[in-house]
Formats: sequence, structure tokens, C-alpha cells
Amino acid sequence: MRTVVHLLRHGEVHNPSGVLYGRRDGYHLSELGKKMAQRVATTIADRDITHAVSSPLERAQETLAPLALARGLEVVTDPRVIESTNVFEGQSFGVGDGVLRRPSAWRHLWNPFRPSWGEPYRQVAARMLAGVYDARDAAMGHEAVVVSHQLPIWITRLHIENRSFVHDPRRRQCTLCSLTSLTFEDDQLVTLSYSEPAADLIPLNDRAAPFSAGGAPAQDKPPAAGV
Repeated sequence: MRTVVHLLRHGEVHNPSGVLYGRRDGYHLSELGKKMAQRVATTIADRDITHAVSSPLERAQETLAPLALARGLEVVTDPRVIESTNVFEGQSFGVGDGVLRRPSAWRHLWNPFRPSWGEPYRQVAARMLAGVYDARDAAMGHEAVVVSHQLPIWITRLHIENRSFVHDPRRRQCTLCSLTSLTFEDDQLVTLSYSEPAADLIPLNDRAAPFSAGGAPAQDKPPAAGV
């Protein structure tokens, strides 16, 4: 029996201060983010989606709302697919600017394998996969959409593909409102594919950055053995 679980990253967030908002309340989709969410709904509303799951954060729930309305689905909130914790939450963060210029922050950067600045990657992968499997079971024989966040989705993909968790954040293939789709035959994960239904809406400056580049080719990969 074939089941698909789509991991949907939320749309653009209104964040004029440019802070790492993490799990903080009060960060909602921008007007562009709302357009992205509607684009996703328009693109996949005719698919056999029977189960809709969202992170508890506002931006995720707002991203899912148009699709849930189009499909007539009640949204299930799952805290396991929430954003990862980060000690730099609430601060401006970037290479060469913001908090990284302060020596007091460097003590949090000593171990990229864990990572030392936030929730352990293995913990992220474990909770995300638990949420994915429950969504798969709820939608068995159909499709489910789970709205989450860039880092948790990317870490889930790295785990599935048996790749190192240590990575350059600028090179995550997980753009705004992108879909990382997991296809199961019964309980077995057989393929992972990636698509960007809102790619043309991503601002030009963001497209120039590898981590959010629009127009990335769709990918269809088998999972690593044993996943």
C-alpha cells in the first residue's frame, strides 16, 4: 500500500528585525508568505491528502491553513515537528555580523557534531521521524502533509540519506514552502523527492543564496539502507 508524507516548510515570515526567532511566539507569515502558502494549496489540493499536521508555531499553522481549507481537513498540531532549540534565539545571527562577532558566543560553537549551540541533531531526527511515522499511519494508502521548519526537515533528510549531520546552513535544499516528500510502500520508505511549488515567489536576493535558491531541480532518491 502506497502512502506519501510531504514535509512542507513554512512560508516567508514577517521579521523586520532579522532575528533568529526559533520557537518564539508572535512570528507570523508575511504577505508574501501568505501567497506562498496559497500557491502550495493551489498546487497540491487535488492530491489525495487525507491528513494535515502542523508544528505548534504560528507560521507553520498559517502555512497549512489554505491547504486544510481546500481539502476540508482538520489540522492536527504535533509538537514533535516544531523548530529546533538554539541558544542564539532572539538575536541577530550570521557569519561576519550579529552575535557571531561577540567572543561570548564562541563558547557555544565548539562542537558542530552535536551541535553545541542547540538541540542534538539525533534528537531532532528521532522526534521528526516519530511524527512522520504517525502521519503515515494516519494517512495509510493516501497522503499526508506535515508543516515544519527548515532545520528539522533538513536533518530528517540527512538522516534518511545516511549523510553527515554536519553541514553548511547556506546549502540546505529546503526553500520556503518547499516539499520534501517521503513515499512508503506499506511501512517501508522507498523514495525521497523534493520540489519547490513556490520557487518563483522567492525574492531575488534569497534566490542568490544556496540555502534558499529557487528553481532547484526535483530530486527522487532512494533512502539509505535500513531506514
